[in-house]
Amino acid sequence: MTQTLTIFVQAFFLAAGLIMAIGAQNAHVLRQGIAGHYVGLSVALCAFFDTVLMTAGVYGFGWLLQTVPQLESIARLGGAAFLLWYGLRCARSACAPLAEVSVQARVATNWIVAVTTVTAFTLLNPHVYLDTVVLIGSIGGAYQGAERMAFAAGSVTASWVWFVCLGYGARLIRPWFENPRAWQVLDGIIAAVMFTIAAALLWEQFV
Repeated sequence: MTQTLTIFVQAFFLAAGLIMAIGAQNAHVLRQGIAGHYVGLSVALCAFFDTVLMTAGVYGFGWLLQTVPQLESIARLGGAAFLLWYGLRCARSACAPLAEVSVQARVATNWIVAVTTVTAFTLLNPHVYLDTVVLIGSIGGAYQGAERMAFAAGSVTASWVWFVCLGYGARLIRPWFENPRAWQVLDGIIAAVMFTIAAALLWEQFV
């Protein structure tokens, strides 16, 4: 195995380990995949944002977060507010009477909502910047030339593979969600994830 291929593989598994952690972005893509609404658009946007952020980090733009620390605070507060709103929305759906359960109310059913929701989940999460721009960027930035390119390519490939598998693989469990109760359970779990992440962001900001 050549050095560049080794670096590609290492970057792939490093990025995969970061991306696969349960989070708001993954939960949203999972919901869209189960419902079958704007799956391709959601997957492409998540992977696109990761591509831009990882590439920027590897090629030296991590300094921006260090130079303007206010950007992280803005993202943290904005992200917490958005996650609290989204968590309340999911909690409300989870507690609704079964007769009122509707898949349409649980997912982005038009492309504008799909785009804005994915964008908010991605860009209002400061951990995204820390993982992609700072962590991956600091490791990848240590390489030069073809090796740096291989590291960036490995990281980006991991993102695309993960989101494609998550979004389109969700159809495998779609039959379980023909039961409205399953949607309520999923919404309850997602609400808990959103509230937990929002609380962590606020803790980091004020404690």
